[in-house]
Amino acid sequence: MYHFESDYLEGCAPQILEALRETNLEQTLGYGEDAHCALAADRIRYVFDCPGAEVHFLVGGTQTNATVIASLLRPHQGVLCAESAHINVHETGAVEHSGHKVLALSPRDGKISADQILAALEAHHTDFSREHMVQPGMVYLSFPTELGTLYTLQELEDIRKVCTDWELPLFIDGARLGYGLEASGCNVLPRDIARLADVFYVGGTKQGALFGEAVVFSNPALAEDFRYCIKQNGGMLAKGRLLGIQFEVLMNEGLYFKLARRADRLADRIREAFRRKGVEFLVENTTNQIFPVLEIDAIDRLSVEFGVERWQTVDETRAAVRFCTSWATAESAVEALESYIHNNL
Repeated sequence: MYHFESDYLEGCAPQILEALRETNLEQTLGYGEDAHCALAADRIRYVFDCPGAEVHFLVGGTQTNATVIASLLRPHQGVLCAESAHINVHETGAVEHSGHKVLALSPRDGKISADQILAALEAHHTDFSREHMVQPGMVYLSFPTELGTLYTLQELEDIRKVCTDWELPLFIDGARLGYGLEASGCNVLPRDIARLADVFYVGGTKQGALFGEAVVFSNPALAEDFRYCIKQNGGMLAKGRLLGIQFEVLMNEGLYFKLARRADRLADRIREAFRRKGVEFLVENTTNQIFPVLEIDAIDRLSVEFGVERWQTVDETRAAVRFCTSWATAESAVEALESYIHNNL
């Protein structure tokens, strides 16, 4: 069976595995204070053009989201996000377990707008009983969204303005950041992410690393005591160099973006194969996630040969499924799927 249900099934890029092998017996300082982490942080600052940023390495996305959000909010505050956001629907309440409410807004194609954020803030602060409610204390976005859609540069600029006007931190979840930045039609550059977000993270787990996310505080004032927060949340890896080495490699000679670009182009081929057969999509996007809407019996037949995730019921006879390509997706697997779509749909 060919698997397309996730983009983190494989291990890691061969370059990372080789670097880990070469450094296996090194003895370095622990807890992220080694030379590999320092070099990786420097390379991230260079690639994202944020020389004054503070960079920290954590193990996984849920841990990263929960740790960053808890560190930025005061006890009475919550985080504004889309209803479909990972922190709201796919992290077992990790943020709310820390005592902070997720304040979900209705998205359009996975995205929330500056106007929605502004309306939520105004509604709270003009309510006479606001002191009895959770106060919005920050904004969380994903780039790309859970539906693989992208914020335009203007949309991010508009959201940044609202956050600046209301003195709210903007946090961008970059679990699939490379897949977004390398998508066809994307007009957002790496430096834009760093310029517009107070905090963002460069996802490694889904983009060629064995594990790991690099948290970047573009606004370093918000990073005060963040290492305490990492430790308290079980995220301070004793062998921290294992994280640094991986990002050291990913940020070298554009590897991070090359791996993402390849996955996006393979996804484009799958998308086009469905389009040629007249298949509709739950949303239109150009990243590594594809959401065709298929008849239920067609999904059942497809699932015999291909691992695919059923995503959302559309009506009594149809559902949207999700296909994911990754840095490691074999071209032969895409060719097999293209052939199946051509001959069986």
